[in-house]
Amino acid sequence: MPELPDVELYLHALDSRVVGHTLERIRIASPFLLRSVAPPLESAEGRRVRSLGRLGKRLVFALDGELFLVIHLMIAGRFSWKDRAAPVPGKVGLAAFDFEHGTLLLTEAGAKRRASLFLVQGPAALAEHDPGGLEVLSATPAAFADRLRSENRTLKRALTDPRLFSGIGNAYSDEILHASRLSPVRLTSTLSDDEAHGLAATASVTLRTWRDRLIAEAGDAFPARVTAFRGDMAVHGKFGQCCPVCGTLVQRIQYAANECNYCPECQTGGRLLADRGLSRLLGKDWPRTLEELEELKRR
Repeated sequence: MPELPDVELYLHALDSRVVGHTLERIRIASPFLLRSVAPPLESAEGRRVRSLGRLGKRLVFALDGELFLVIHLMIAGRFSWKDRAAPVPGKVGLAAFDFEHGTLLLTEAGAKRRASLFLVQGPAALAEHDPGGLEVLSATPAAFADRLRSENRTLKRALTDPRLFSGIGNAYSDEILHASRLSPVRLTSTLSDDEAHGLAATASVTLRTWRDRLIAEAGDAFPARVTAFRGDMAVHGKFGQCCPVCGTLVQRIQYAANECNYCPECQTGGRLLADRGLSRLLGKDWPRTLEELEELKRR
């Protein structure tokens, strides 16, 4: 799922292409995309895009007349910029937003249609789409610490809760916790002030660094590869590979459709965290350390 740096990359690429331009037509190809009925979608056509914004992981197109298009890409939604009146791709196409000088295509890979589009009228209606998460890039360390401790949860769950923090998902939470040398399952209530403030600083630096890097890499081109898996991430998506800091093999916790990646040496004092599925299967034989894991592999 595109997270804060990826959404900011899209906003940067779209700014020069759509802000100040008139949205001539919206072509909906998937009946599952549009989730609002009033105002009618046709009322957005012929209006100028005044500005772009972000609500968590949602992109917001502010149009003349206080109309707002709110787009949530979810896991597999992606944008591409094409020539004017470009056709919507057959299998993956969701919608096309036509301007006088080009067309913004919205696609979604896979069979499930989770991406959403809302058209709302006025700031109050727009605010209803804000999950309420703290904006990490502008928050003070104290505000970050207060929000972190507002509920006693694991650090991984807290960072990825959109009601607590804005725009952080599975990928960048792994990177933030690794850079902070903190266990993903440590409870928020156990952090000292120094640790909470340090986590705030690391989260801000991590998100800002990746945002600026992605924008620099894209240059003037429209980003063609927006993904949560990047080859030079430290631990996310790197299960079984060497940690770039200490060389220890990266481990993971699998849950539902996601996984949490971490370095035992850097983050958990060499302790392996119990994976729900495997630990249930192995029971008391579940390895607690890297040494026990290697011994289990040799059996």
